[in-house]
Amino acid sequence: MPMLAELVDAVVGADTHRDTHELEIAHPTGAPIAVCSIENDTRGYAQAVAWIGEHAPGPRVVVAVEGTRSYGAGLARALTEAGLTVIECEQPSRTQRRGRGKSDSIDAHLAVRWALELDAERLPTPRADGDREALRTLLCARDELTTTGTGQTNRLKALLRDGDDTDRALARGKLTDTDLNTLARRRPPREATRAQAVRHGELRRLAVALREQRRETQDQPHSPDRHRR
Repeated sequence: MPMLAELVDAVVGADTHRDTHELEIAHPTGAPIAVCSIENDTRGYAQAVAWIGEHAPGPRVVVAVEGTRSYGAGLARALTEAGLTVIECEQPSRTQRRGRGKSDSIDAHLAVRWALELDAERLPTPRADGDREALRTLLCARDELTTTGTGQTNRLKALLRDGDDTDRALARGKLTDTDLNTLARRRPPREATRAQAVRHGELRRLAVALREQRRETQDQPHSPDRHRR
C-alpha cells in the first residue's frame, strides 16, 4: 500500500492552541520549507490558506491538524472549505519528543513526520462537522444536565432527611414532578428560626432548579435527525 509521502507534493503540520497555531510546511522527504504562526480566528485561517498556496511546491497538499475537535476545529474547517485535504493528527508521544524538547514548532514538525508515515488509504479524517458532531454536542449537554441534576437531587434529599416524617419519606423515594412542584410552592413555617428559614429557602431553590433541569432535558432533541423533520 502506498505511503502518504509517495503521493503528495507537500505536507503541513499544525500545532493548535487556544489563541495561536504554529504551522510547518515540508517536502515529502520531511525537509521543512517554511514555518509560520497564525491567530486562531477567521483572519488567521485566511492567512494560513494563502501561506500554504504561496509555499507549496505543488497542488497535492495534505494538512495534519492537531485538535480538530477542539482548538483546531476552526482551522480544519477553513482549510477543508478551501479545498485542502485535512487529516486529524495525534498529539506527539513522549517517545516522539525524546531528544527534541517541547515547543510549538517542534510539535508542528512532528505532525508533519507523523503524517508522512501514514498509509494513504487509511487517513484519519476529522469528524468535527456534520451530524456526528451535532450528536456529540447534544450528548455532552445531556450528560452535563444529568450530572448537575444528580448533585441537586442529592442535596435536596439530604435536606429532606433532616425534616419531619413526611420529608424523610420523600427522601427515601424517587422525587416525582409532583413532589418537586409541592416543594417549590411550600411556605415557610410561622415564626421560623433563621436555620429553618434557610433550610426552607434551599429546599424551594433546589426543587425549582431540578424541575427546570428536567424540563431542559425533555426539551433537548434526541438526535440531529429531529432538526430535519
